[in-house]
Amino acid sequence: MSRTVEPIVEQHAQLGEGSIWHPPTQRLYWVDIMGETLFVYDPESDDNRSIHLGTHVSTVVPRKSGGVMLAVKGGFASLDLETESLTEIAMVESDRPNNRFNDGKCDPAGRFWAGSIAYDFAQGAASLYCMEQDLSVKKVLADVSISNGLVWTADQATMYYIDSLTYQVAAFDYDVDTGDIANRRVIVEIPAADGFIDGMSIDVNGNLWVAVYQAGEVRCWNPANGELLDVVNVPGAKLTTSCAFGGPNLDQLYITSAAGGLSADELKEQPLAGSLFRADMDVTGVPAFEFLG
Repeated sequence: MSRTVEPIVEQHAQLGEGSIWHPPTQRLYWVDIMGETLFVYDPESDDNRSIHLGTHVSTVVPRKSGGVMLAVKGGFASLDLETESLTEIAMVESDRPNNRFNDGKCDPAGRFWAGSIAYDFAQGAASLYCMEQDLSVKKVLADVSISNGLVWTADQATMYYIDSLTYQVAAFDYDVDTGDIANRRVIVEIPAADGFIDGMSIDVNGNLWVAVYQAGEVRCWNPANGELLDVVNVPGAKLTTSCAFGGPNLDQLYITSAAGGLSADELKEQPLAGSLFRADMDVTGVPAFEFLG
């Protein structure tokens, strides 16, 4: 379908990521991983507040008790948005200097899930973790390469997960009471030539919206049969990294992108690389879950 996709924050974020909409404050949180910066975008004022953290920060989730939770280089941390004070909570990969954390989200029970990645993209060097409400952390999956998108179905029975180097979206049976997952199966697979499937969101119909890095697209798939339903083309930025439904009615799609690693010629061809985009949609998303710890 024809739709408007516009850059709303024009900048060359090295690795824009982690977009998430917070309905209580009507703000969009997002990060520049390699730029060590958390952004808080207010669409009413068009202000994009930046908080430099001094460490690689890969994803952000709202915290019910106040502030936000972050996945940083070695693990999990909290941030006081008023004082901008960062507190490390569980540095579960501090013994792996070649790794950093990557994408993550909260599940329906208010747990914070996040996974890691090796700086050199070594296959199988990363893991997926889950932080409980009591701040304890368990490793859920090992032998991961690039831990990325996470979403859960409305009936809380299925978790969808992306390890980008598999070029797949996988589904797991999910137990909301324990956080346990089982019965991995592949529901979407793309050719390696298309790019890497990255961050992911879910709409009210249960369809998956996935940023495709190197394609300049967000693609929508029906997880029941793997059918490609829609494509959102992002102008001037091929390295699309994450997407999140937002706005007062959750009918806008916010999309992050990256500029890091592009040559001078590529930046001329992609003048909006690293910018934050917004698309008006004809479908609504679901509210993101907050961390309840």
